[in-house]
Amino acid sequence: MGNRTADSIPKRGELKPEDTWDLSSLYTSEADWERDIKKAASYIEKADTFAGTLRSGGSMQIRKLMDFLNEIGLLIERSGHYAFLKYSEDAGNSENQARLGRITQLETELSAALSYVEPELLSIPEDEMKEILASEELSEFSIRLKKILRFKPYVLSKEEERILALQSDAAETPQNAFEALSNVDMQFGTIETPDGEKPLSQSSLSSFLQNNDRNIRSAAYKQFYKIFDGHKNTLSALYAGSVKQDVYQAKVRGYPSSRAKALYPDNVPEHVYNNLISVIHEFLPALHEYYSFRKSVMGLKELRHYDVYVPLVDTIETHYSYDEAVDTVNRALAPLGSEYTEVLRNGLLGTWVDKYENQGKRSGAFSAGSYAGDPYILMNYKEDVLRDMFTLAHEGGHSMHSWYSVHNNPFQHYHYTIFEAEAASTFNEQLLADYLLKHAENDEMKAYIISKQIDDIIATIFRQTMFAEFESRTHASVEAGQPLTAELLRSMYRDLLTSYFGPEMVFEPESDLEGLRIPHFYRAFYVYKYATGLSAAIALSKQVLEGDETDRSRYIRFLKSGGSKFPIDSLKDAGVDMSSPDAVRSALGQFTQRVETLKEMFKKKTQ
Repeated sequence: MGNRTADSIPKRGELKPEDTWDLSSLYTSEADWERDIKKAASYIEKADTFAGTLRSGGSMQIRKLMDFLNEIGLLIERSGHYAFLKYSEDAGNSENQARLGRITQLETELSAALSYVEPELLSIPEDEMKEILASEELSEFSIRLKKILRFKPYVLSKEEERILALQSDAAETPQNAFEALSNVDMQFGTIETPDGEKPLSQSSLSSFLQNNDRNIRSAAYKQFYKIFDGHKNTLSALYAGSVKQDVYQAKVRGYPSSRAKALYPDNVPEHVYNNLISVIHEFLPALHEYYSFRKSVMGLKELRHYDVYVPLVDTIETHYSYDEAVDTVNRALAPLGSEYTEVLRNGLLGTWVDKYENQGKRSGAFSAGSYAGDPYILMNYKEDVLRDMFTLAHEGGHSMHSWYSVHNNPFQHYHYTIFEAEAASTFNEQLLADYLLKHAENDEMKAYIISKQIDDIIATIFRQTMFAEFESRTHASVEAGQPLTAELLRSMYRDLLTSYFGPEMVFEPESDLEGLRIPHFYRAFYVYKYATGLSAAIALSKQVLEGDETDRSRYIRFLKSGGSKFPIDSLKDAGVDMSSPDAVRSALGQFTQRVETLKEMFKKKTQ
């Protein structure tokens, strides 16, 4: 398995144990999981113990409530993470499906049972609440309570909150159905290559699109989207249902829009979202110029959508075994200190990572940290795809963020936001790119790395902003009373494809189906954080690489802060102000510089 590329997709039981994660930090047996599920159910039965007593009981009663919430929260998180990870490793396994269904139902019941908490806390007069918050009994919960209290304008009555909580499980149906359809039910067949038939899947598509053989790229692209075309109406209906649910939740609570509701928990002003899109549009001519350059370098008469993922330096082949990738990543992250690299190395080579693809496994990659268990990483690692080593560094950044947060915060304050998380993960990618550039053996390798950096900025800043703009448009359409049909969704998405890729790009009839295959769209207004995260990471990594111990310590303190601050504030303490468009503009300035450097390298090579 250590030398595996994309030759076959094994069943879960065919993997070597050392290539899979060890979930024993969560549970050592199914019996232990069952025990906690029953325990959680008994907690739910006791959840109404505090109902009607929070004001009369004062700070001591609220403290008892907060302790109870911690106990049940830890229990649900632990059992829920286990169920999620087992489902992710093989979504086709009926036991995994049942386990996830049970915990989802339990979470719904708990949410309903505790639906009185926020309305009751918020009903306490402001002057009384100030005294309560100032009490010694609640000092360690003050941050969490203050975050709860700021939702006062949007919290409904006890009964209304209970009704909303009871339907939360059903509200997940569009996302669950999309994942089952795209990850399990859809079969994409095989692609003929010089080495024989190769399986096409959600995970292997990226390898095919980076293949130097244009016929293989074209065949994989068209065959992949042919399957999506066969399900376009179902996919459109699922996504439209998800958007309707977002709009409903925002309206019923009184938010001005679904986007405003999504940004409110992180205390991120909407102008941050608007600034991102505005700055990106300023730099679209630079992106179009890059695509014109790419077309010229590749010697193409027409640039197609399946041409933009091929490394421009096609004479360089890379091959990193998983262990070699871990070694390289750790050397690259040395500026963060020995504690960081030693903990990460032990995790990556030990029990944290589920390394390779198997049938039924979730596509892509993620890190899933929890307070009770290890910060696990799901990979679909391929040795011949350099991007996968960057993905390993990226997910390692998430996991180390979780590790530092868990070891420096109580449970109630350790949950950092995704806004912060994307800075911590892409920061690692920046250090890895810097390391590979400094240790490149020749100009060809340097050009290869610079080209990849360019592609990453396109994928993470330009492209994720395009996705963010699509989300704004789809939600605004429903909020204006216009239904999202398959035709409208494809039209919206094609308009954005044309705007972002520019006049050099020739699209296929099926290209706009891409808008129906993005799983993050089922977590509305999430993807913009990739763009802001990389923008912050570029600024922070420059400070650490060019600065001194003070800059490194400030960054590690940021990782340790967990959820003790709002993300704009924690990143400002780390050294970057994301309330301003300057960081995004600076990151795109780096993009234009990298493109000019690459042009000069190609020009020099041809002279």
